Amino acid sequence: MNSKSLNKTYAIVAYCTLIGWIISLVQVSSSSEDDRKFIAFHLRQMLILMLLGAAVSIMDTIFFFIPFFGLFAINILSFALFICWLIVLIAAIRGEKKCIPFVGKAGESMLGDMFE
Repeated sequence: MNSKSLNKTYAIVAYCTLIGWIISLVQVSSSSEDDRKFIAFHLRQMLILMLLGAAVSIMDTIFFFIPFFGLFAINILSFALFICWLIVLIAAIRGEKKCIPFVGKAGESMLGDMFE
């Protein structure tokens, strides 16, 4: 397996559960410089998604007690989070560096060179 396909594999695995993210985190330290940047980018994007997921979960708990609108808002937020996850997962499968819509670039600037 060549280096590029191995990097794509670790980037994809990073998006598959917390255990996959941890496996990719461990492997990024043993990669070369160029490989590390690609994997680290996707690790940061998944970290941003996990933090967004936690925020959406808190908002879902609050919205649950609002009749009708609350259930609508919960569904919209959860679906938007799923679409964001799907966008970056497809980018990892294609070997691209694509940020999460609306918040990915801001998150990248906040996280800096984390995991590199």
